[in-house]
Amino acid sequence: MTLRGWLARAESDMSAGPHPDRARRDAETLLLHSIGKNRAWLLAHLDDDAGEGALAGYENLVRRRVAGEPIQYIIGNTEFYGLPFRVTSDVLIPRPETEHLVERAIALAAGFASPRIADVGTGSGAIAVALAHDLRSAQITAIDISKAALEIARENAERNSAASRITFTEGNLLQAVAHERFNLVVSNPPYVPSADRDSLSVEVRDHEPALALFAGNDGLDIYRRLIPEACAALLRGGFIALEIGYGQSEAIRALLADAGFVQIEFTPDLQGIPRVATAQRPLQS
Repeated sequence: MTLRGWLARAESDMSAGPHPDRARRDAETLLLHSIGKNRAWLLAHLDDDAGEGALAGYENLVRRRVAGEPIQYIIGNTEFYGLPFRVTSDVLIPRPETEHLVERAIALAAGFASPRIADVGTGSGAIAVALAHDLRSAQITAIDISKAALEIARENAERNSAASRITFTEGNLLQAVAHERFNLVVSNPPYVPSADRDSLSVEVRDHEPALALFAGNDGLDIYRRLIPEACAALLRGGFIALEIGYGQSEAIRALLADAGFVQIEFTPDLQGIPRVATAQRPLQS
């Protein structure tokens, strides 16, 4: 069968999957991954015979995608903040909206000569690595409760030449670094209400780690613990920066204020939804 034929068959199979609108694109992505070529090469060789047995593994990749597995897990890679990251089912797939959190954190960190930053719930290490990439004078502590996630994060730090500026620590929120103090605490914590589980796409619901997604009935359980811990861990004048979910801004504002934070602000995503909450520990607190 030619490469064109393989693509057509895969596209047909994936049209019956959870995302028929992406069938052709996904079929191409998986084929390029299988043959180790780029799209320009593929377009020039569509009518080449693939060779007997050459694409035996391709069919398995297609079946995984039809079953709803995220394509990032299937190929093992994704991009975030213009940087390459390895991802597995042990970590959440970095989302484009989290880049707003990175941008706000970089702006806040610019006020410190050598900022000390804690990335709580680092997962794949996307936030910590992106910060280390742009903030060459920063020292970052990346924390996660999952040993498997930390291994992926370490690999991604090495991959992006950021390992020397990041310390990886296994622990539950900030408890493992209770003796340390920071200029900035940044986090994209679990914030999906458990009641919303059935409304999520099959990729998220059935394949991404629940530990990184769900946070109680209202999605605020982690914030209730993290915000007071962050206030205690921050030096005076330090900042907290959090990614938040849809409709959570007022509840987050109240939690930040109750913990003693000031200058509470929200940054919207491209859809105008408040996506990043930032606040400062008072200079005199």
